[in-house]
Order: sequence, then C-alpha cells, then structure tokens
Amino acid sequence: MANYTLQINNKSYRVDVEEDTPLLWVLRDHLGLLGTKYGCGIAQCGACTVHLNGTAVRSCVLPVSAVGTKKVTTIEGLSVNGEHPVQKAWSEVDVPQCGYCQAGQIMTAAAFLSKNPKPSPEQIEDAMNGNICRCGTYHRVREAVALAATKRK
Repeated sequence: MANYTLQINNKSYRVDVEEDTPLLWVLRDHLGLLGTKYGCGIAQCGACTVHLNGTAVRSCVLPVSAVGTKKVTTIEGLSVNGEHPVQKAWSEVDVPQCGYCQAGQIMTAAAFLSKNPKPSPEQIEDAMNGNICRCGTYHRVREAVALAATKRK
C-alpha cells in the first residue's frame, strides 16, 4: 500500500491504496464520489470519464500512481449546481434516458468544448464517438454538445 495525496474537485484527499488501483475505484470506493460510473473496465465505453488537468481520461484503467500532482475533476466537480453549459444543454435537449453513461458523456463533451469551442458537426461526432450509450441517444448527445458550444462564454 502507498499513500497518495490527490487533488480532486479542488479539494485535497489522502488515500492509502495499492499503486495499481484504478482511479475509478479510488473515487468510488475510497472517497464516495459515485458520479463516475463503471461500465466496461477496459476504457472502451466512456462511462468512467473524468478530467485530468482538463483532458478527458478513462479512470477505469488509470492507476492512481499515474495521477501524481495533476488535478482530477469528476462530474461532481464540473459545476456546483449543474450550471456548466454542457449540463444546461443536456437538460434542455433532454438527453438522458437511463442516465448511466451521462456523466462520462458530459465530461467528454466538456473537455472537448474547452479545446474546441466552435466545433463542426463532424468534430462533435468524432469527439463523442468513444462514448457508448445503451439507450442510443446519440442524436440528442450531438445536439446537446452543439447547443452547449453556443452557450459557452
């Protein structure tokens, strides 16, 4: 076991875990941050997406030892009251059905829009392509990402 100090959602957390423990399980099992979901465990579905220094990463395959001093943002830390443009657009377009993939979808979209604030439909399609939605709401996901791009300041 090793002791790690992690910067998550602008707070400092200390955890004592094995160095190969995936960040997903540190977040969920050790810190009680349950918004990040387990989907596939092999970084293929996107349900576990969080930001690492602003870049979308799959937390199910990221060992806690690789985080270092980088800042982690989970869906709980994206905004205090759901006021992030992507969250607002998600609600306005009524994207969620079962909701399981939504945190990962939102985190992917937020990271994408921070780097590409005026994306084309093709760029949105490419950026969101790695996130699987069991309910098939892909058209609404794309619509919400496009809407969020217009709401960004």
